[in-house]
Amino acid sequence: MPHTPMIDSILRQAPVVPVISIERLDDAEPLARALVAGGLPVLEVTLRTPAALGAIERMSRVPGAIVGAGTVLTPEDMDAVARAGAQFAISPGATPRLYAAAAARDLPWLPAIATASELMQGLEHGYERFKFFPAESSGGVAALKSFAGPFARAKFCPTGGIDAAKARLYRALPNVLTVGGSWMLSAALIERGDFEAIEALARDATN
Repeated sequence: MPHTPMIDSILRQAPVVPVISIERLDDAEPLARALVAGGLPVLEVTLRTPAALGAIERMSRVPGAIVGAGTVLTPEDMDAVARAGAQFAISPGATPRLYAAAAARDLPWLPAIATASELMQGLEHGYERFKFFPAESSGGVAALKSFAGPFARAKFCPTGGIDAAKARLYRALPNVLTVGGSWMLSAALIERGDFEAIEALARDATN
């Protein structure tokens, strides 16, 4: 299966994957240190800001950090994040071009699905690991329970609209590897540089 052992080894290292949008490049390293110290070493830096690629480079210097890229929309994005040092890539969906690009590259990739048909297409491409996005508006825990019957091999990282309480419900499902979310990334705390508080929120997210 394409990259399945590598994706599994990455996603199983944390119960929650912080979904990070970096506005200020100087926040990248202290934020990564806080999250790793709080028990969340697997970091998804979304390509939503101009600072994203630089943030991947800086976060990758932090001992213990396993830094990947999110919001990977094109093959060109895959190349850019690989050059920046990303150890994995995650997309909010999947297209034939992305499946082809991932097959031609060594970078572990997690495509996203929201429906049974999209999941079947991913399985046809040899994938068994998926981001479930947007999780809450696509049926949430009930949808993943329904997928477990006909798609027993598939496992998921649900992301989208998930808070701390909902994360515990997802993590209890046998077909969930980990959960993606940003509830531990308070914009106000990051703005004022209170990374000790971020570390505490990260630690709470592991419970």
